[in-house]
Amino acid sequence: MSDFAPDSVAFATGHYIGGEVVQAGERIDVARPSDGAAYADLPIADADIVDRAVASATKAVAASGWASQPPRERARALRRWADLIEERAVELGRLEALGSTRPIAQAVTGDVASVAEGIRFFSEWADKLGGEVAATRHDNLGMIVSEPYGVVGAITPWNFPLSMASWKVGPALAAGNAIVLKPSELTPFSTVRLAELAVEAGIPAGIFNVVQGNGVVTGDALSRHPGIAKLSFTGSTRTGIAVMKAAAETGIKPVTLELGGKSPQLVFADADLDRAAACIAGSLLANAGQACVAGSRLIVQRPVMEELVARLKARLATVAPGPTWKAATSYAPIISETQARRIDDILERSRLQGAECLLGGTRIEGHGGAFYQPTLLAGVTAQTAAVREEIFGPVLTIQAFDDEAEGLSLADHPEYGLAAGVYTADLGRGLRAMRALKAGTVWINRYSRTLDFILPTGGYKSSGIGKDLGRQAV
Repeated sequence: MSDFAPDSVAFATGHYIGGEVVQAGERIDVARPSDGAAYADLPIADADIVDRAVASATKAVAASGWASQPPRERARALRRWADLIEERAVELGRLEALGSTRPIAQAVTGDVASVAEGIRFFSEWADKLGGEVAATRHDNLGMIVSEPYGVVGAITPWNFPLSMASWKVGPALAAGNAIVLKPSELTPFSTVRLAELAVEAGIPAGIFNVVQGNGVVTGDALSRHPGIAKLSFTGSTRTGIAVMKAAAETGIKPVTLELGGKSPQLVFADADLDRAAACIAGSLLANAGQACVAGSRLIVQRPVMEELVARLKARLATVAPGPTWKAATSYAPIISETQARRIDDILERSRLQGAECLLGGTRIEGHGGAFYQPTLLAGVTAQTAAVREEIFGPVLTIQAFDDEAEGLSLADHPEYGLAAGVYTADLGRGLRAMRALKAGTVWINRYSRTLDFILPTGGYKSSGIGKDLGRQAV
């Protein structure tokens, strides 16, 4: 993978409706996370523009036969789209790296590759979405039939723009729906290119539409639109509540929400500490902790706490920050100055509550954008701000426990339940912990998602309802 010049990347800056780029609405500046420079402006879709996109999707469903065509034809179009995504991996990767926190090497070999493979996975469900014959009296025939919703609305976050778009679009299109998707206004442009490639692959124009804008105007209009039959959102818990409320106020519709997390990593004394340290450090460094499943709470059995912390310090002491368009960059910037100030605020409040910073705790200067040091916080309690609140940055809190019951009690969070990690050589203990932890995903002796798209993801409590990925998403 080679460097690229950020000013050399061409892209469309409008909405994408009915197969055309549409320039409509008041415009706002969009800044690059790597250096904070404004590099483009973005139109804000108001209720009228959202209505235009939903009408385009509704018309496309009716006119194109997308839902009623032989499902193998729908699957072939999705596979052609996946092939095109793979062929244009460098182009898509550069666009993703330009405007997001994703370094170019990771964007091309990781994110774009995952998007293509995810679309292929969902394509395989197109002809496997039948129904069943119910058990009734012998002279009755009761059939349960699966049908597409029609037009699905989706709102995606800024941390993995292409990947999160594919999670929404893949199952919706495989099932025969059209979709209107709003990407984050912080990372808006790669999704439009993804939609253009869908039309190039033979997916009818109007089946995949993109409306640009912020949450207050565009997200609210999409959530409230009566023509949206199903809504899927990934983002913060606070915004998820607003989305769910808006959807309910204008007509009952199903809503899938993948929301915040404050995920524990539970390390027992018999664990392989090298493996545990590698997994925990990897979770903290990945996208600089800007992931909903980031394992941000280390809960470690007391006899091995000092040794594990020493190994973590060694792994976290050296990072390679830099612009996302440099091939050597492996450590991401924080998405914005606003988010960096939020990390500052949580750390300051945590220090005032007695937290001790063992590593990091400040920004990395000299790189233009907002970069943050990997940070370890000890001396925390359940009431410490850094333990309670989702930080969305490279901050790991450390708490010690003596026995299994105490460890599981500390791992339980009063608000969140998205993911968890367990490290132990005792399979029975690992399985007990898996059953006891209130988390939608529990990894044992590893941490992070794989390319096994068959595994669904979702959360307990305020971490959301419904599932992305897997057959459950379809």
